[in-house]
Amino acid sequence: MITIEVRSHLVNVAVLGQFTLADFKELEEAVMYKIKFEGRVNVSFDLREMTSLTVDVAWEEIKFAREHRFDLWKIAVVTDSQWIAWSTWLTSLFTHAETQVFNDYNLASDWVSTV
Repeated sequence: MITIEVRSHLVNVAVLGQFTLADFKELEEAVMYKIKFEGRVNVSFDLREMTSLTVDVAWEEIKFAREHRFDLWKIAVVTDSQWIAWSTWLTSLFTHAETQVFNDYNLASDWVSTV
């Protein structure tokens, strides 16, 4: 399950439990809407409560990053998991967005909120 909060040039996402393809499609719609009407955006992922993700989500994430590599300014990922940090690094190879992994939600929020 995900929650999505949309603000000016920022999409905040929190994943609770399993991150599914349906969740990713919902996220993709929100980001695409912001890109269409406001241009480049920042995205913040709070993955501290994520328990797992499906393989199709991982693949879609890489495809989305590649297809929209110039549409994102910053991507902040909040996690304590080394696996997710490594996955974030891998995905960052496919985008021009500045990407950082944080342990602290407030630091991530401050960083990603600035353009």
